[in-house]
Amino acid sequence: MDADHNDLLDEQIRYYRAISAEYETHALPFPGGAELSAALDAFRPTGSVLELACGPGTWTRQILRHATDVTAVDVSPEMLAIASARLGEKRVRFISADLFHWQPDRRYDVVFFGFWLSHIPAECFASFWSLVADCLEPDGRVFFVDDWYRTAEELIEGERSSTIQRQLADGTAYRIVKVPHRPADLERALKQIGWCIEVHPTAGPFFWGAGTRAHD
Repeated sequence: MDADHNDLLDEQIRYYRAISAEYETHALPFPGGAELSAALDAFRPTGSVLELACGPGTWTRQILRHATDVTAVDVSPEMLAIASARLGEKRVRFISADLFHWQPDRRYDVVFFGFWLSHIPAECFASFWSLVADCLEPDGRVFFVDDWYRTAEELIEGERSSTIQRQLADGTAYRIVKVPHRPADLERALKQIGWCIEVHPTAGPFFWGAGTRAHD
């Protein structure tokens, strides 16, 4: 990855550290969110679960309804502090790490990530999914939720660019990555790199995906 992309990802980290206290006030005002939650419950993330980019623990609480234990990883210590205060540390191991450089120390029955895949640059897509494979038991499962929403004001480099600009409540602006995946295209891209994952649209700009590595 070149220096410009490294700078962008560093700025994305600064954004998510800075926005931690107000993160949940930026929720998208669209229907469809309840469908994501229902789909996760139907999936039943049982056993040992790895949550990537856990943020303030928004999804961790729901995962704990099904999981034996959760390892929750996020680059922002501020986000992890909120999650820890909200959930306590019973059955949850929190790890502060940059997912573009982190390597797992064990394998898991389930890997989950919420609203993270769209923040991965296209050139890191395959390597990210290689990391997910390294995190899974041989019969492990994956579940994710995300959205493709970007406003016209955010498109500082035009609609074809995945670099957008978002602001804090005080107006401070940061560049971040936001890839507007469409479910059918994403499903095909995952199949091409060895995954058997069905990606389902819901109401609004949301979608969820579930599946496993493809087996011969």
